[in-house]
Amino acid sequence: MTDYVIPQPPQPSLSVTGSGARFPVRRIWCVGQNYADHAREMGGDPERAPPFFFAKPGDAVVPGGGVLPFPVRTANLHYEVELVVAIGTGGRDIPADRALSHVYGYALGLDMTRRDLQAEAKKAGRPWALAKGFDQSCPIGPVAPVAAIGHPDRGPITLSVNGVVRQRGDVSDMIWPVADIISQLSAFVALAPGDLIMTGTPAGVGAVQPGDVLHATCVGVGTLDVTYGAA
Repeated sequence: MTDYVIPQPPQPSLSVTGSGARFPVRRIWCVGQNYADHAREMGGDPERAPPFFFAKPGDAVVPGGGVLPFPVRTANLHYEVELVVAIGTGGRDIPADRALSHVYGYALGLDMTRRDLQAEAKKAGRPWALAKGFDQSCPIGPVAPVAAIGHPDRGPITLSVNGVVRQRGDVSDMIWPVADIISQLSAFVALAPGDLIMTGTPAGVGAVQPGDVLHATCVGVGTLDVTYGAA
């Protein structure tokens, strides 16, 4: 056994649908503006923009959602519902036609964003790390194995706040589908087992207030519920 000078940090992990085993989380990669309607609402051009990526730390994961404290240092917290890809087999420069063989399963997640901090960072040309990678910024539901659900390439993905639907899209609306995302990302970094890829969000992102109840769904993948308490 390795003798560490401080206690070893816990391993972030997600439950697996239909299993008592868990999926260990290594890194979280995110795709920006991968739905045309969301790209437009954020001021982007979906016809010209190649995929771009950013990251959240693995320990930003909140397995299964639940009741969360409202994040500090923000007055404009936004929700973004996303299909999440769980990588089971690593690789670099993965061809798109073989990319899906690297997927263990899929989950439903929320890319929570301190939008005011992100806007300040964009204006100053600075990184988004504190806007995207803060504590508990990534609630994610159970991982549904490919062996059980296949590869979802169509079907509604939604998010409601206090019972009112705010985001409604379809997985087939992605500008860059899952296979292309894996191929493109693996040209920049070597993907590894345990990596998660958040594949972008439909239009309708908006602010969350303390006390709000968020309910996310993706047909065939699962549901996710998050309630925000006080800061």
